[in-house]
Amino acid sequence: MSFRVVVTGASSGIGEATARLFASRGWQVIGVARRADRLAALAAEGVLTPIVADVTDDADVARIRAEVEALGPLHALVNNAGGALGGESVEEAILEDWRVMFETNVLGTQRMIAALLPALRAGSRERGSGDIVAVTSIAGHTVYPGGAGYNAAKHAQSALLGVLRLELGGEPLRVIEIAPGMVKTDFSLVRFKGDRAAADAVYADVANPLLADDIAEAIVHAVELPSHVDIDLLVVKPVAQSAVRTIHKGALTPKG
Repeated sequence: MSFRVVVTGASSGIGEATARLFASRGWQVIGVARRADRLAALAAEGVLTPIVADVTDDADVARIRAEVEALGPLHALVNNAGGALGGESVEEAILEDWRVMFETNVLGTQRMIAALLPALRAGSRERGSGDIVAVTSIAGHTVYPGGAGYNAAKHAQSALLGVLRLELGGEPLRVIEIAPGMVKTDFSLVRFKGDRAAADAVYADVANPLLADDIAEAIVHAVELPSHVDIDLLVVKPVAQSAVRTIHKGALTPKG
């Protein structure tokens, strides 16, 4: 039997890597993203069934629900759409950036979960469990200067998942939080609003920052565990990153 998964933010980065890995494991992947051209290219490769939509738009999410339910039960949902904007202090915050971060990371996650829970419940009857995954961040567990807007959004997203886990108690539904550290994708380029030099500086001289494929492996592994095994929270960092802002530059070498 082929299982079905929805991946949001599927057009690039962690979302694309996750969609590709699920597809390689025999899953039917429904990819949700705003970039129609990227989804069309992935669909042409046979990676996913595309739904061009914005998870911050109520009408789009209602359409996602209708299209997903038309395909049958759903077995997993990966809430990956999100991201960071800016690095201003609390005093100098650009509130429109904060609104965008809350809409995508928090309200987008809530919208998708609420819309697809009926299909996930149906899927859990077939598979033994249904999975709700969200890609948060270590920024949702540790604060740092210049991160207030993103810290607040990711803390809220993590809290949402914690409450959901309690509310779904007694159902065969797993709520899985994947919290990446430093991952070398377009994340920093988006955060610095296209400033390539600033984005590249984040990863400069860091030995082996994580790649999107590494997080995809964690997501798929958590979902494919036996149905009685639940990973509540998985924090994934490169070895060079001891803490959110404690990052070793240069080669990693044993002492002595």
